[in-house]
Amino acid sequence: MKAKSAFVVGATLGYVLGTRAGRARYEQIKGWASSLWHDPRVQSRVDDLEAGAAQFAKDQASALKDKAVDAVRSTVSRTPEPEVRTTPPDGTTRSGPLDG
Repeated sequence: MKAKSAFVVGATLGYVLGTRAGRARYEQIKGWASSLWHDPRVQSRVDDLEAGAAQFAKDQASALKDKAVDAVRSTVSRTPEPEVRTTPPDGTTRSGPLDG
């Protein structure tokens, strides 16, 4: 069913974008698409799909969070530690509240 719907949408877009029928035909197709989109059966299906996607996202949230945390930890553990200097570079002097 998905393939059939995708084909119909693709064919319609191809026709609209490739046609030389003019503005009147475009407006006719646009009106048909609008009425189809606002059909209660289509909106019911859209609502069902949105609810399913939201539930899927909630179900997968913790697994995705764990994968993200593991990826960050892995990246951080591979990053070399920066060099720590205990003395100022040559030609500079310390200044600030810690001078004593």
